[in-house]
Amino acid sequence: MSEHGVFVTFEGIEGVGKSTQLSRLCARLQGAGREVITTREPGGTPLAEAIRGLVLNAAGEVVSPTAELMLMCAARAVHVENLIRPALARGAWVLCDRFFDATYAYQGGGRGVALAAIDQLASLTLAGLTPHLTLLFDAPVTTALARAKSRGGVTDRFESEQEAFFERVKAMYHQRLQQDPQRLKLIDATLSPDAVESLVWEQVKLLIGGQASAVQR
Repeated sequence: MSEHGVFVTFEGIEGVGKSTQLSRLCARLQGAGREVITTREPGGTPLAEAIRGLVLNAAGEVVSPTAELMLMCAARAVHVENLIRPALARGAWVLCDRFFDATYAYQGGGRGVALAAIDQLASLTLAGLTPHLTLLFDAPVTTALARAKSRGGVTDRFESEQEAFFERVKAMYHQRLQQDPQRLKLIDATLSPDAVESLVWEQVKLLIGGQASAVQR
């Protein structure tokens, strides 16, 4: 697996702590001498980050669910070809804050876009690329949103959505979990950051099997 890189994605609604855990896993792997690329969606490259700005900050202009989906997938196509595939090809670990499962959850579950349309665009933009492991960080919506609000700062189009929107997003994430339990692993995000880190590491050890000793601190 290491010859072709390892691709791990971090999923969940706002406030579940996935970005914190991504940083912790990155530090752990880098401490063991691994090349690690951390990235996010939408974004990850200059062009994809520019598209991210269009999606999250529409400056008052209405963005339809279909337009939102197309922008997300355009950013992903750039991200995959210009950053993710080259990094994996040279044997790096790629840790990504959200990936295509988020499109099913946010645009499919949250916005109500037909899943068949998302399937078609996923096939086109990914061309067979699938994460080796997807960690789904899970917490009650009210808990997660309270955490996100406590961070302060300017809210984007998604963070400004109502609780019902995030309940639909969460439900779709769980549907994805049921459809692909070999790849998606549920992480209890209500635990302490240290406890969550331990759960993440257990899943990574299972993923890399006999290589685990080589990346332990």
